[in-house]
Amino acid sequence: MTFWSRRVRDRVAVAIFVVLAIASAVCVMWVMRQGYAVYRLTRGVGDTWFLAANGQRWFRMDEHRQDVPLADIPADLQHAFIAIEDHRFYSHVGIDPIALGRAVFRNVSEPGTQEGGSTLTQQLARTLFLSNRKTYGRKLHEAVLAVMIDAQLSKDQVLELYLNRIYLSAGVYGVETMSRHLFGRPAKQLTLAESALIAGLARAPAALSPWNHLDDAVARSHVVLGRMRDEGFITAEQEQAARRARLRVRPYPSAEIAQAGYAKDYLRQLFRDQFGGDHPPEWEVRTTFVPDLQEMAERSVSDGLRRFADPDLQAALVAIDPRTGDILAMVGGRDFRQSQFNRASRSRRQPGSAFKPLLYAAALEHGFSPVSVLSDLGHVPPQGPDEWSPRNAEADAPDQLTLRAALLESDNRAATMLQQRIGSGPVLRLASDLGLRDMPDVPSLSLGTGLVTPLDLTAAFSVFPNGGLAVQPRGIIGVVDADGTAVLQNAARSERVISPQTAFQMVSMLGDVIDRGTGAAARTLGVRFAVGGKTGTTNEFKDAWFVGFSSAVVAGVWVGFDQPKPIGREAYGARYALPIWSDFMRRAARLRVPHEFGDPGGLREEPLCRISYLKPVEGCPVYNEYFKDGDDVPSRLCPIHQGSVKQRVQRAVEGFLSGLGKRILRGIFK
Repeated sequence: MTFWSRRVRDRVAVAIFVVLAIASAVCVMWVMRQGYAVYRLTRGVGDTWFLAANGQRWFRMDEHRQDVPLADIPADLQHAFIAIEDHRFYSHVGIDPIALGRAVFRNVSEPGTQEGGSTLTQQLARTLFLSNRKTYGRKLHEAVLAVMIDAQLSKDQVLELYLNRIYLSAGVYGVETMSRHLFGRPAKQLTLAESALIAGLARAPAALSPWNHLDDAVARSHVVLGRMRDEGFITAEQEQAARRARLRVRPYPSAEIAQAGYAKDYLRQLFRDQFGGDHPPEWEVRTTFVPDLQEMAERSVSDGLRRFADPDLQAALVAIDPRTGDILAMVGGRDFRQSQFNRASRSRRQPGSAFKPLLYAAALEHGFSPVSVLSDLGHVPPQGPDEWSPRNAEADAPDQLTLRAALLESDNRAATMLQQRIGSGPVLRLASDLGLRDMPDVPSLSLGTGLVTPLDLTAAFSVFPNGGLAVQPRGIIGVVDADGTAVLQNAARSERVISPQTAFQMVSMLGDVIDRGTGAAARTLGVRFAVGGKTGTTNEFKDAWFVGFSSAVVAGVWVGFDQPKPIGREAYGARYALPIWSDFMRRAARLRVPHEFGDPGGLREEPLCRISYLKPVEGCPVYNEYFKDGDDVPSRLCPIHQGSVKQRVQRAVEGFLSGLGKRILRGIFK
């Protein structure tokens, strides 16, 4: 062997040794870290904490869980779980090779089958340390932890931890809490039939929820009883007696803590959507919510509903950071203790005229300007097989309007004609890009006849103060496990859907809605800073909306009944939803200070008459209009106000030439 070949061999050997040494060190460190995590179980189990936007601890995953010693859990309940979940619990070492082998065989031989073969100890390991994702790596990790747990804890300790931490349904963890919620008494007083019912829930907590699917839960309890008889825990006579027993399930208990109830419940559900029903200890969930803003939102909703006598009237409020989509506050109803249904995130209602800004934004993107004129509004042709035609709340609506005037007056005929002019396709595409999907392609689309949630509609409005960038609403920023490892990172996401120039034009137009349109009451209610927004009212006054924004916050408010019916006489959004929105925005401005909306550039600023939307003359109330490249800028002088002598002469000449031109054209075509 030559010198060079020996040298290469030595280098290869050294490299292999180094790799093996590093791999061994990594494995040792990993095992030590897992072992320490298991060791900490002997000193008690922590909880999953949700952090507010400022990083401070806000609330626990389960504020109602009650841990009890194994001695306070009846033998029937212990045996029920062991029989149905892990009948070799007392004989294996944390993993069950027989059950695991059977599961692997079935998964391979029967495509589509997903059998886990997890022991109680493995389920505990997953609940305490891992996510619910089904991967081979997680399964291996789970098995190693299970063996470690079994080595360091007694079987009774493992069973006690399991029964206190297992997720059972409807946000309930642990058998003690479930027993009190379901039957109104502690677990140690449960009967055999009741124990079997609770044990059966572990397989599919959502699908077998006794509050929603009692018949399925009872059927599953009969399977549990059969397994208990097979394992010798009960006799056949006991099984039959338990099957015949009538189970009296109490209604789901009302919440004891109303403060921030909807927000907390929403965040817990987001966590479960990512990690299943597992309840890992000492994890931290960083949220976007600001508790002070949450308190302000709840106070605004409560004070707003107090103005009306009907206790069944509900409201929802959502506040979002328009730049990131971060949800700052959420109120899903008037009282979380009376109803846990979150109307902010789950109730789909017609938005009415609150949908119109999407139509106008689509029009501005397709060649229209804020002062493009819609004419002959008294003769909007009927549409569709039913020959539907729009109606206005006011009978004396003008025959022609600019887009700006039509939006601030919320004119239905103008919106319908504008939809006919640009087609429903651009409106549907923009709505979908903003998160409002499954909108109906119907003539009344522009009047808000689709279905939206307050959360989604509020997020959609973020596109205007955010310079044309759509954001996705975000409640959780990230999740960190007990070792400080990030197990979930949820970055803010945005996408350009309209130009910055169109977005600024819409901000200006929606600002006019509040300054002198259907949202003008906001100014009298104390909103003094730069804002924009839109009212919404549905047919027969069944829904009242207001969605609006400052540079720092976009907020949406819905008011109505759970079963749609008229709210009251003249129950416009400006009367029911706008006061709640105004009160919240006024309070929120103390924490999130609003600023003037910045011109993005690429716009031409022109003074126009605020009444005629034409070039101003002396005596015109003037405002500044913004035009994109390609927008038609009015050149005619305002005919409404008197003006100077020179302006009156110029206007007469323009009128003569315009009339002459029209007569010539008529003659040519004739």
